[in-house]
Amino acid sequence: MRFNFSSHSAAPTSTATTTTQANGGDKAAQPLKKAIEADPDSLDSVISNPHSYPITIVPNRPTSFYGLSANGKGFQRQPSCRSRNFRPGSMRRVRRRAVFKNGDCNVVQKHLQRRRVRFLQDMYTTMVDWQWRWTLLAFALSFILSWLFFALIWWLIIYTHGDLEELHLPDNQEESGWAPCVSAIDGFTSCFLFSIETQHTIGYGVRTTSPECPEAIFMMCFQSIYGVMSSAFMAGIVFAKMTRAKQRAQTLLFSKHAVICQRDGCLSLMFRVGDMRKSHIIGAGVRAQLIRTKSTKEGEVMTQYFTELEIGTDDSGSDLFFIWPMVIEHKIDENSPLYNLNATDMLQDKFEIVVILEGTVESTGQSTQARSSYINTEILWGHRFDPVVLYNKDLQAYEIDYGRFNETTQVDTPLCSARELNEIYKIQEGFRTPASPSSIHSSSSGYQFPGNPNRLRWQLSVPL
Repeated sequence: MRFNFSSHSAAPTSTATTTTQANGGDKAAQPLKKAIEADPDSLDSVISNPHSYPITIVPNRPTSFYGLSANGKGFQRQPSCRSRNFRPGSMRRVRRRAVFKNGDCNVVQKHLQRRRVRFLQDMYTTMVDWQWRWTLLAFALSFILSWLFFALIWWLIIYTHGDLEELHLPDNQEESGWAPCVSAIDGFTSCFLFSIETQHTIGYGVRTTSPECPEAIFMMCFQSIYGVMSSAFMAGIVFAKMTRAKQRAQTLLFSKHAVICQRDGCLSLMFRVGDMRKSHIIGAGVRAQLIRTKSTKEGEVMTQYFTELEIGTDDSGSDLFFIWPMVIEHKIDENSPLYNLNATDMLQDKFEIVVILEGTVESTGQSTQARSSYINTEILWGHRFDPVVLYNKDLQAYEIDYGRFNETTQVDTPLCSARELNEIYKIQEGFRTPASPSSIHSSSSGYQFPGNPNRLRWQLSVPL
């Protein structure tokens, strides 16, 4: 049974009467009435008392609503061209952003001229940027194809020299007195094995090159040089792929939300950064940029306009001594692009704040960069981050609780913009310290007031 709340009270009485008659008349209603009197907060008491909350009782839905036919059998699903992943109302609205939360850039390139040629010219970077499956496939194919290629070259050299004739095979060489180019070669399979031994300098001691064929000596030298170069090239690619900065950035954390609250009387935008590893980031620095739409005086609309935000932590600026999670603060003052935004504008405006953490990895000495972003709906107005660093007396060390890394606490924060808040503070400061007639008289006689001259201006602006 489904309950539909409405504004009238006549329908519940008639419907409730119908329901009572359907269940057995007035006799069946007497136990129900006693149960209602015993539990006044139950759903039945609300139904029987229309004056407490007007509701309308709607009869049960038909069996066809639940996927059953009249005889109780299930319906057969009709084929549909709509995707299974699509469900109306089940997907949230995806807001566009330039940088995802994991740091990947939401950029797709198209209409690139000579794209493949340019990428092949920088083969090393191209292979490093590949996914692991393609890198490992290229690593294996580079060896297998080179083995097959040089095996074919060795087979041609031996074939042209006549070593594969019946009387010149290894079993008949002692009787015929034949001197082959490579000993113990009787077909393509043995040529393939000799190619592997030569390229990787294995040297089992069975197949060796003789001085009868100068071309064989040259090919042995060439394949040995190629083997060293290809091994160094592929090992460098795998090493660079494993130690690139993107991998170290996986252990650098950004808070899920940014917050706005008051610090020292001023509104501040804050987010938190952390490092999961014990090996620290040397020379860590944080930058933040605001991406929003801007219109110029000439009428040009720049949809991706970057504005640098002045950020810092405590009084140390943007350079961090990054030994534990730190809260990065952007003070919303006259120089901030968020100076005129209040809590309502923050939800309605469309912008994105990209945060970048850069530094040098202590263990490898390589530079790394971690990125994240916050859109307007990911900024909590009137919240403050909970502390995560506490001193443990038992361990005699500072303990970091990463379980509270994204935890915030709601605090009292004005909903007005920073500009309006500063104007209110100025007015309150003027009315809080009114000037006396004697002070104004002494000021007119040439007396110099000590203190802030701005405060004197507000004192003189108060009507006496």
